[in-house]
Amino acid sequence: MVAEVVVDVLNNEVDKVFDYSIPQDMTVQPGMRVAVNFANRDIEGFVIRVKDKSEFDRLKPISRVLDEDVLIQKDLFSLCDFMRDKYHLRYADVLRLFVPSILRSGKVSPQIVSYADIDKSSTYTPSNRAQKQLEAVKYLDEYGLTSLVYLKKRFGASAINALVDKGAIKLTKIRRMRKPFGEEGEKKKVSLLPAQQNAVDRVEREDGVFLLHGVTGSGKTEVYMHLIENVLKRGKRAIMLVPEISLTPQILRLFRSRFGDGVAILHSGLTEGERFDEWQRILFKDAGVVVGARSAIFAPVQDIGLIIIDEEHDGSYVSESNPRYDTYSVAKERAKLCGAKLVVGSATPSIETYTRAKRGEIKLIEMGERVNKRPLPDMSIVDMSRELREGNRGVFSRQLVSELTECVESGKQAILFINRRGYSSFLMCRECGYVPKCEDCDVTLTYHAQEGVMKCHYCTRRYKVLDECPNCGSKTIRQGRPGTEQVVAELNKLFPNTKILRMDNDTVTGKDSHHKILSAFSKGEAQILVGTQMIAKGHDFPDVTLVGILDADLSLYLSEYMSAEKTYQLITQVAGRAGRADSVGRVVLQTYTPRHYVYRYAKDYDYLGFYGKEGNLREVSKYPPYSKIVRVMFTSVEEDKAREFAKSTYVALKEYREKHESAFIYLGAMKSPVTKIQKKFRYQIVMRLTIDEAEKTIRDVYKIMDEKREAKVTIFAELNPSNMH
Repeated sequence: MVAEVVVDVLNNEVDKVFDYSIPQDMTVQPGMRVAVNFANRDIEGFVIRVKDKSEFDRLKPISRVLDEDVLIQKDLFSLCDFMRDKYHLRYADVLRLFVPSILRSGKVSPQIVSYADIDKSSTYTPSNRAQKQLEAVKYLDEYGLTSLVYLKKRFGASAINALVDKGAIKLTKIRRMRKPFGEEGEKKKVSLLPAQQNAVDRVEREDGVFLLHGVTGSGKTEVYMHLIENVLKRGKRAIMLVPEISLTPQILRLFRSRFGDGVAILHSGLTEGERFDEWQRILFKDAGVVVGARSAIFAPVQDIGLIIIDEEHDGSYVSESNPRYDTYSVAKERAKLCGAKLVVGSATPSIETYTRAKRGEIKLIEMGERVNKRPLPDMSIVDMSRELREGNRGVFSRQLVSELTECVESGKQAILFINRRGYSSFLMCRECGYVPKCEDCDVTLTYHAQEGVMKCHYCTRRYKVLDECPNCGSKTIRQGRPGTEQVVAELNKLFPNTKILRMDNDTVTGKDSHHKILSAFSKGEAQILVGTQMIAKGHDFPDVTLVGILDADLSLYLSEYMSAEKTYQLITQVAGRAGRADSVGRVVLQTYTPRHYVYRYAKDYDYLGFYGKEGNLREVSKYPPYSKIVRVMFTSVEEDKAREFAKSTYVALKEYREKHESAFIYLGAMKSPVTKIQKKFRYQIVMRLTIDEAEKTIRDVYKIMDEKREAKVTIFAELNPSNMH
């Protein structure tokens, strides 16, 4: 017998299948990991097929089997082929997604715990002088099987070891699963409202892909859980994807309260041991529901009946590092391969997804009211240019200060959102205009007052704070626009006796940081929560009556076609945190461009109006979903190499375009907006392709990329990138 093996090496030259013979005494199945001799060294590989014979005469044998279990399910091999074709990925890139690094490394193993119990066949009885032994025997006689570690701690190691040596107690080794976020919420039986019941019935009755478009607070999560319950009753399993920042203990407790130990959690906040155990629970069918971030779509779930993508518009569903993919397309293909249903949900669906629904490619389900019938929060738009003209140079408008004061004095809670961490966005010399940048990345350094450093938010490198300009020697240094740290400092001056919490990448550093901050706020231990977009989604705080959006323009003027869409989504999501219980919610939005159409539609929560306006602009200018964008990126530590390689590829693409004019709307080559990251220079080719010819053209672009590959330059392609930095 012969095994077709993909070696676990990220190299284009070996991105192929190799045949190895299977020794007679060895059992090998597709989906197993094996060790093989490759280039005169032992290396790991993935078995993708087993066949009777090979076209090659002399084959090396498989050295050994690394896992006795099949780790990669049959449907995942088909998914691998799909991803290789669509995203131009190597075998090893994709197969690594299916088998987490903790399993490949072998550094984490099952947690085995020794337990002790009375050996009833033993005739040994401790003497009256062995008091601790007598106490231990009495304890085990009363309570039975007990952890050996606990017994030694309570009665002493020498006493317990003596009982083991004498055969009075016997030891049993039991695997203990490491359970992340062990607490469960209160079990509640929830009756569905008519709109929710209609949503459940539609999905149950029909097949395919569904878009659940429901305003914030409309009860989408309850719809998801009812759908999952129905799937479990049929003996099937479910995958529920949420953005990484929404994977809060709150939602985990909610799912555990409904589905108990049948829920497995997969996300970056787990320890290696927890991730190992959760993955194995899924593999061995001990979990019927998988809740996780985008990588959970690759979990070894069998008998999938339902896949859910909550907050489907969120940018974290697009992988921006190798391997690059978009979760929606992968989930759709996996659902198709498994005969499962796919439900995507959002209060602010992406323009692309809603267009698919309008075209009939996705079945649209609307939920237009909050479950408690409360109106959406009233939103006020404050013109910060006017505030400036009238002498207010502070972070907060006068209206927001007034509303905050009223909120605090009434004992309610407020959330302040600013999507910029640190104290200020930059430092600048007032005399010559010098702005310090990272030496390894072409980006401005952010000032962090609390740590007394300037940081690069791309490579995390730290620099000493400027006290004088290195360019002209001036000591007059001004700060840029405020971040979360400065907002908290200003709030402490305004409300010195009020407890304030901050939530951003600087405060959420440990495994439990997220949980501790949100738990404290939920319990009312603080009245104001300041944070970046990680506070915008997935949180339900009944006492929050006020939301302040401090710099709404931050994402509006990014040099990318999705800037208006991202701004509308963020505003709507953050605003939805207010007034979720009985109290009326208020939102104060601060902007320097109050007449922009995004704010007009956001104020009225008019998604359809915004979609009509933005969709029309996209259609006229031929941006997605009315075209496909392909960005080919070239990076190298040698700038000349990156530039030359980008240029030669661009020339080849121009020649291709001349023969296929109808496929191209735009083709251009340039430096990337961020010209250097982590010492690597970046050049790019950007093209917009017509929808009808995009699929064939993209494959031809991949072929041209392969023909032009060069050892010292990394080249990769992105389809409709959500971030064009």
